[in-house]
Amino acid sequence: MEAIITATELADALTGPNPPVLLDVRWQLTSPGAPPFDGRAAYAEGHLPGAVFVDLDGELASAPGENGRHPLPDLAVFGAAMRRAGVSAGRPVVVYDGGLGWSAARAWWLLRWTGHPDVRVLDGGLPSWEGVLSTDVATPVQGDFEPAPDPAGLLDADGAAALARSGVLLDARAGERYRGEVEPIDRVGGHIPGAVSAPTVENVGPDGRFLPAAELQGRFKGLGAVQGAAVGVYCGSGVSAAHEVLALAVAGIPAALYVGSWSEWTADPSRPVAVGPDPQ
Repeated sequence: MEAIITATELADALTGPNPPVLLDVRWQLTSPGAPPFDGRAAYAEGHLPGAVFVDLDGELASAPGENGRHPLPDLAVFGAAMRRAGVSAGRPVVVYDGGLGWSAARAWWLLRWTGHPDVRVLDGGLPSWEGVLSTDVATPVQGDFEPAPDPAGLLDADGAAALARSGVLLDARAGERYRGEVEPIDRVGGHIPGAVSAPTVENVGPDGRFLPAAELQGRFKGLGAVQGAAVGVYCGSGVSAAHEVLALAVAGIPAALYVGSWSEWTADPSRPVAVGPDPQ
């Protein structure tokens, strides 16, 4: 199953016999102390016709705490939100955001991890859409999706540490955060010992769309992530890392997500921290 869809392909799918459910997951990371980004207000100003707004902080994550800034959502809350949005197991889903792709990828990952068979991300997000936008609030028919998680797709802190030693653990954050030169959000800078720096922003072109699959395969091969290898990804709070898992999927490489990521890892001062450009 393809992981992404172009705007042209989406326009065609929406006129087909089984049009996809559309989820608008606009969200932005803001600096500490700054007002949070209001995705619901952005949705109200204009969205894909029929799309339903999904709140990342309230429906795709639990409250921040010792398990990180965006821990896994309560599955009952997540499932209810998806059903309210019209998500059913027998109907495809397309998720999009404002163009960065991170929050859409978080929704994509959660739906795939919990068993939905057909979910894709709009490549390039809302800016790639050339059709009309709507200001109407969608009222979809209640869906029937029931989350059924796959344990194989999820890493905890111990699993991430083990994978950094035995497989390939990619750090999707900016290189300066990986190296420990700056840390604007979490308790301390640096990376999980053994993790490889792989900023997710390098998986897309200037237009925000993913690089071709062959280019992504080449990039990940250079980082040690190839088909058949055990691969995992983390970031600051499990959002941009989902975007890297999506890029890996485009390249045909399955990967697990450490949802707690660096914000959970550094919440425990006893966990080791590496700094500098080298994994160790």
